[in-house]
Amino acid sequence: MKVIDLTPRGYCHGVLNALAIVKKVIKTESYPRPIYVLGQIIHNQKITQAFNEFGVISLDQKGKTRLEMLDDVEGGTVIFTAHGISDRVIEKAKEKGLTYLNATCRDVYKVHKAVKDKLAEGYEIVYIGHRNHPEPEAILDIDPKIYFVEDEKDALLLPNELKEKKVFVTNQTTLSLYDIDSVLKIIESKYPDYLFDNEICNATTVRQDAVQKQEKVDLMLVVGDEKSSNSNKLAFVGNHYQNIPSYLINGVEDIHLEWLNGIESVSVTSGASTPTVVTEEVINFLKQYKKDDPTTWDHESKLDILDIL
Repeated sequence: MKVIDLTPRGYCHGVLNALAIVKKVIKTESYPRPIYVLGQIIHNQKITQAFNEFGVISLDQKGKTRLEMLDDVEGGTVIFTAHGISDRVIEKAKEKGLTYLNATCRDVYKVHKAVKDKLAEGYEIVYIGHRNHPEPEAILDIDPKIYFVEDEKDALLLPNELKEKKVFVTNQTTLSLYDIDSVLKIIESKYPDYLFDNEICNATTVRQDAVQKQEKVDLMLVVGDEKSSNSNKLAFVGNHYQNIPSYLINGVEDIHLEWLNGIESVSVTSGASTPTVVTEEVINFLKQYKKDDPTTWDHESKLDILDIL
């Protein structure tokens, strides 16, 4: 079986920065304990579990906002995740006397600044993103009048009276162009003079480009967490725009051997928050796999915590 290692892969700069901050706090005893992360520092469960072994508490309660999660923190150090944080959460951490560090990715921070600047200039803001993701949560907390759009239906429901005003449109950094193209066409038909700032980050774009430009294969595996927006988008692009059966897996342990039946070529890529060693374990398994040799079928992960961090 031919195995193609799609590049680039590995951590983006935002993920590297966030992980470095958590590691610094773990190693530096002067930071008050316990150590909390408001959500998942990056969207990768393996990394979250590894940091938990070092006493890091990840607060990721379903249905709770970051502001509400902070109610559960009475002391210690709080780290805000790479996905961005609202000013209200920062102010609340200050009021509670907490030590805090902000791991917001600089690409996400750029979107925050653009939204604030355009609000100050009198624009109506339309933001394209995914519901229940922390990046939009922080953006939407900037101003309650921001219009949130996830899909074509939401775009059609935008008020017609906005066409008489200045409209600024921007987006979550981890989307794909395929997510926003159809939405933008509707917005353009409603507000022909709208201003659009495409903020899909480079790390997301280049990985999607690699999926688009790859040679034709029988199967693609995307190594990444189910909560990772950019990982999900890689599988989406493979399935819907390359017509390649594509599966999102956390690691080698998630491979179903029946997927490999009749497969002569497979490509492997990974999200921007996936540890390289996890992806390499998948690639190494596929390279040695032989459908007629049961000794090559073992796909339990052999990685330990120190390998992942």
